[in-house]
Amino acid sequence: MTTNTILNLINTRTQLLRTVQFTVQKCNYAKKESAGVSMLGGALKKKKLGKVGPVAEKRVLPVETDPNRLVKYACGTNIYKTGEDVELKPDSEYPEWLWNIRTGDPAPLEELDPNSKEYWRRIRKMAMRRNNKLAQLKSF
Repeated sequence: MTTNTILNLINTRTQLLRTVQFTVQKCNYAKKESAGVSMLGGALKKKKLGKVGPVAEKRVLPVETDPNRLVKYACGTNIYKTGEDVELKPDSEYPEWLWNIRTGDPAPLEELDPNSKEYWRRIRKMAMRRNNKLAQLKSF
């Protein structure tokens, strides 16, 4: 490399640094934005803050521990200030389908009818998950 080339590289480097420094200072990148201040058009203006109400404290709700009450009532069903929780009825008064409701994991794909919407929705969901996993593996 010749002396002129080295001097040109050094000159270019210093010009680039000056440009970057000017840009950082001009655009206020180096300043921390304080709360309540916005930067619009390069000028600092105060933001109007909304009225903040009182901070609500968390209320600890009492937990029912009486075993007789837990057996006879559906605790927590009363949404009114006055009144009582719903009393549980004997099992014979409830419809038969209620006891057959699946409360655990969803049914496996093999148990579903291939002609149902639920089956095809599950197939589509599984395919979307598979495609998303494969897309994560691709590198740039």
